[in-house]
Amino acid sequence: MNGKIVLVTGGNSGIGLVTVTELAKLGATVILVARDRSRGQAALEQVKRDSGGANIHLMLADLSLQVDVRHLALEVQNRFPRLDVLVNNAALVPAVRQITAEGMEVQLAVNHLAPFLLTNLLLEHLKKSDQGRVVTVSSVAHGNGKANFADIQSEREYDRPNSPAKGWQTYCNTKLFNILFSNELARQLEGTRVTSNALHPGVIGSNLWRTMPGPVRWIANLVMVKPTRGARTSIYLSSSPEVTSVTGKYFFDNCNEVQPSDLAKDVAAQKELWAISEQLVGLGETHHSK
Repeated sequence: MNGKIVLVTGGNSGIGLVTVTELAKLGATVILVARDRSRGQAALEQVKRDSGGANIHLMLADLSLQVDVRHLALEVQNRFPRLDVLVNNAALVPAVRQITAEGMEVQLAVNHLAPFLLTNLLLEHLKKSDQGRVVTVSSVAHGNGKANFADIQSEREYDRPNSPAKGWQTYCNTKLFNILFSNELARQLEGTRVTSNALHPGVIGSNLWRTMPGPVRWIANLVMVKPTRGARTSIYLSSSPEVTSVTGKYFFDNCNEVQPSDLAKDVAAQKELWAISEQLVGLGETHHSK
């Protein structure tokens, strides 16, 4: 990864932090995106210590806000000549439905609209790479996701029935959206040197679960794998020559390609979600890759 420039969202904790550290160890220049300055700075210092790398850069953005996503993209464009790898890693699961200052349900905003907007804004920078890669962290939970775009803000259904994990239905939906987005992006990028793939990192013990009820967290911690293992597929898709020309695929936590749900492969759903997302973030035809 010497000479490669990589951006990782949610890079200050969990699998994002491991991804940043390991890619830095491989010689990449890594942009670590965090929301909070103090936590981001602490993560930056930790990565520098653990990787021995000096080319780590902290950028701050609240990914729930489109204005911050736009500022982040502009900062990347102004400070770096190109982008080789974009790892859309950040995600959250609030136990209670929340609305951002811009009027978006917060899981939709962070888990889907932020990567959708950031990727689109950085596409031209990715195309300047000899081989650009977009890596989007989804989840096996996408199999429980619904493409009910009429309720995309989860006004009618935020929680999964009979689930102790609050907000879980919306999380599943956004993880489905991740694959729908990744696959549609791959199709739009045909003929370019940029690939787009999604992955399931494993059921990871990370900050993602901090809003869950105590018993759920306790049980989950018994069965979850460590972020070190969870990051390996993100690292593989970001760096391995084996996947240089692989695009529009979904990988499991053992770095093997697997089939996502039938709904995730539905081209009509992919195109419909793309059109709705463009409206929600204010992007027009000019931002299409072709």
